[in-house]
Amino acid sequence: MKTAIIGGGAAGFFCAINLAEMVHDAEIHIYEQHSRVLRKVEISGGGRCNCTNTFAGITDLRQAYPRGARLLQRLFHTFGPESAYRWFEQHGVPLTVQPDHCVFPDAQDSHAIIDCFMHYARKYNIHIHTDQRIDHAETLLQTFDNVVVTTGGQPRMGVPSLFTFRIDDQQLHRLMGIVVEEVTASLPATKFRASGPLLITHWGMSGPAILKLSSYAARHLATQNYRSPLIINWTGAARPDDVVRYMQEQVGQNPNRHVANLRPYGLQTNLWQYLLTRINLPDVAANQLNAKWMNRIANLLTADLYTIGGRSPYRDEFVTCGGIPLDEVDRQTLESRTVPHLYYAGEVLDIDGITGGFNFQAAWTTAYTVAQAIAHSLPV
Repeated sequence: MKTAIIGGGAAGFFCAINLAEMVHDAEIHIYEQHSRVLRKVEISGGGRCNCTNTFAGITDLRQAYPRGARLLQRLFHTFGPESAYRWFEQHGVPLTVQPDHCVFPDAQDSHAIIDCFMHYARKYNIHIHTDQRIDHAETLLQTFDNVVVTTGGQPRMGVPSLFTFRIDDQQLHRLMGIVVEEVTASLPATKFRASGPLLITHWGMSGPAILKLSSYAARHLATQNYRSPLIINWTGAARPDDVVRYMQEQVGQNPNRHVANLRPYGLQTNLWQYLLTRINLPDVAANQLNAKWMNRIANLLTADLYTIGGRSPYRDEFVTCGGIPLDEVDRQTLESRTVPHLYYAGEVLDIDGITGGFNFQAAWTTAYTVAQAIAHSLPV
């Protein structure tokens, strides 16, 4: 049995190795258009490879997968996050779980994953062909029994779904490097919102809250040419009335301290002072704050309005929204409904997740599903 896999990335290698373990006499070829394989694995997670997630706290897969959640919920019954965790440990890659539920190689190095894949590719005599661009997968079916497309996200097939926001505010840019551990970012007049840490950068805003929001709102932002109002709740979840009460307590405890030194909700001094300039609040003693200023501070901290002026790719986790429509593949096997023996796995499908290891988990799950489907299709 001969199988061609188009794409030498995470899904391609995972499919190849699992197929080799299921079908011992399989002849498997991986075709990669670039000179190196597993390039995205190498740079993911800042070079550490956030290879999956525990999914603790995920009560609905749509929280992690804006697109493809229903299909993955079914496929996870066969190969889900726990299966992936066991697979890597059984194949010589010890893993570690971070407090935020992200899972990394214990070595904190993406090469632990790459070395594992390359070791098993050699062990199972998987043929790797680099600098080989395949434009029409169907043509390989003249030579191979099965063809699997794992070419990853294709810009021409979709739109970016993990990216940072450009905010054209030089004063904000001067705060680059500041992290606020819990904010809520949202797009006004929509249902799109996300919570988590926010990182201020030299071009605007990044961090998990922004990346998650970009994923949830990928198609909406594309239709707006990546220009949109953005609301930041710097407190995480407090409402204006909560902030007024909180500020009244702070003033009661520090009546003579200047407002610029109050640092509500633990905000860094530079950030807090920058926020005060946005409402032109004079640096007076706290006990001089009247009800009008209290309300302005409350609105500032819970509904601080910015303008997204464009997007910047988040290079470590760049993902696209779009791909092969899921109604064009068999939901059990991921085989094309129109071309027999042609399968799809990984990000080439219209499946994408938020940052945090979810996209790699989708790659492992869909790749395993295809390997199992091909193995089960063989005559006993």
